Amino acid sequence: MTRLNRRRFLITAGTAAAGTVLLHACSQGASNQATQPSSSAPTAIADTPETPTAKLGFIALTDSAPLIIAKVKGFFDKYGMTDVSVEKQASWGTTRDNLVLGSGGGGIDGAHILTPMPYLISEGLVTDGKKVPMYILARLNVNGQGISLSNDYLDMKVGLDSTPLKQVFAQRKAAGKELKAAVTFPGGTHDMWMRYWLAAGGIDPDQEISTIVVPPPQMVANVKVGNMDTFCVGEPWPLQTVNQKIGYNALTTGQLWKDHPEKALGMRADWVDANPKATKALLMGVLEAAMWCDQPENKEEMCQILSERAWFNVPFEDIIDRSLGKFDFGDGRVEELPELMQKYWNDYASYPFKSHDLWFLVENMRWGKLPADTDMQAMVEAVNREDLWREAATALGQEAMIPKGTSRGVETFFDGVKFDPDNPQAYLNSLKIKRV
Repeated sequence: MTRLNRRRFLITAGTAAAGTVLLHACSQGASNQATQPSSSAPTAIADTPETPTAKLGFIALTDSAPLIIAKVKGFFDKYGMTDVSVEKQASWGTTRDNLVLGSGGGGIDGAHILTPMPYLISEGLVTDGKKVPMYILARLNVNGQGISLSNDYLDMKVGLDSTPLKQVFAQRKAAGKELKAAVTFPGGTHDMWMRYWLAAGGIDPDQEISTIVVPPPQMVANVKVGNMDTFCVGEPWPLQTVNQKIGYNALTTGQLWKDHPEKALGMRADWVDANPKATKALLMGVLEAAMWCDQPENKEEMCQILSERAWFNVPFEDIIDRSLGKFDFGDGRVEELPELMQKYWNDYASYPFKSHDLWFLVENMRWGKLPADTDMQAMVEAVNREDLWREAATALGQEAMIPKGTSRGVETFFDGVKFDPDNPQAYLNSLKIKRV
């Protein structure tokens, strides 16, 4: 095991701490709930966008809702972005490839994207060395992913504790069975959730099971034909797995880490730099859509829209329950967990905390996907544009929803492990299974 350079970590930690006030966003209560933009908010931005056109990608996952709703309900149009297309992508690999192309090359300008991907693309780590600078402009959601198991493991009723799988995996591997854990993109959020869950139970995700990549919309079909033992993906696919009775959910990821960051609005940096007014207008539309999505009276309509052929093309019944905080895990557990449902605006869900981006970089380092001497502060400062989020929120009259600092403070996981963005080294030291 190599030692991380302590000085590097102390420097890196500054991205989460310097000049900020640590806060615990989820304790803010009713003052941090979805509201319509104030009456003083503009119905059109004062400065005309440089262009009314932007091409955005999305994957059929419930956390793409802010982009889809902004398009369908006219929030992009409201702020002068009258020619925004929201285009379905087949996989995260396709999203990456189209971002590399850019709209000028027949691709896209930005996307609903796994939070670590703008970093991996900016550094050329998943683009054959071609660096395409990107910005994160907003978080699209917190919570709302699931880890599932095939019905081969139904009698075990595995939940948050993956420990019981260790012996069974060993027995099946000894019998010649190839064990597979499916995630949606190497180094992405689902990869990190799966690895954290397995490792917390003493299972090495690189040694005791094979990790494979399956696009989100193909997860259910693949488990149906026995292609994997366990998988991690966002809604609506975990609920569809239960509804089709082909597997069960071990957990919803909010149980791993309550109000964990998930998807982001990522844009090519060259597009943002060339179109600052259009960027602000685009962000205003997305933020207002996020507010709309978190209003209880809109949940049913949101799910009806997402279910349509043009968007997800899945039954409304596969989307609605989890969007209301109702969890049938498929193994006899049926729970009301409204505090763990996907959130888009409430509890600072939309604000892109730098401390959260730092955690994803540390986890990628943990699993050997980033070098141990990576200057994470420089990466976060280059990619995370929370300053643009603040400008858009202010223009919407949502100053009360702007957090006081760029760190949410110390985060606690289900197994008691703590991540202090001021001291990433202590977090890494506390982890038994790692590649660094």
